[in-house]
Amino acid sequence: MMKIMHVDASAKRERSNSRALSRFFIERLREEGVELDVDYLDVTVDTPPHVSEAFAIATYTPEHERTAAMRAALADSDVLCRRLLEADALVFAMPMYNWSMPSAFKAFVDSVTRTGVTYVNTADGRIEGQLGRQKVLFITSRGADLRPGTPFSSMDALTPALKAAFGFLGVADPAFVDAQPLQFSNQEARAEALERARAELSTVAAAWAKWATSVDMQREAMTF
Repeated sequence: MMKIMHVDASAKRERSNSRALSRFFIERLREEGVELDVDYLDVTVDTPPHVSEAFAIATYTPEHERTAAMRAALADSDVLCRRLLEADALVFAMPMYNWSMPSAFKAFVDSVTRTGVTYVNTADGRIEGQLGRQKVLFITSRGADLRPGTPFSSMDALTPALKAAFGFLGVADPAFVDAQPLQFSNQEARAEALERARAELSTVAAAWAKWATSVDMQREAMTF
């Protein structure tokens, strides 16, 4: 059984390419024979609160010194962090808005970047992210073509931002599948972009299925 936290972040509903691609990926995993427990979150519906003064102060107050009000300010974040940490794999799907991530997903990132929870300060002065064991996939849709060698390639602020934010939390080697160009292209180019993304997602699903099988075998061996 693979427990996946699946997060969608597109403001669109049924017309969303990133949502359709994330559903495609989950379906491909099941077709690969992976038994799934999916914890789904739509951050455009259940948007984490933006960082407030109360949240910032509570976050950096040692746990044993927090007041009831501080604990209340962190309650929603505590739940999201627990959901992340309990998952075996994380699937984040989003469009690119103005070269970077949707604000609802940025609010999610801010809510789950928690000292002492999703990252810890070690005795020797290092910062150690706590999401090192999870498989992570980012599925993004982009209006323009930002692949290397294209005129807009230098405008991609989304990929480095996601790598930095989750790298800090311990994610060393996330997978990226980017559907592009979709908005500023002709119908043929859009169709090719989506087909390319689906092919890449099928490859990732096959790799994750092999990983899930090896993990299950290790777990079974540990029970004997």
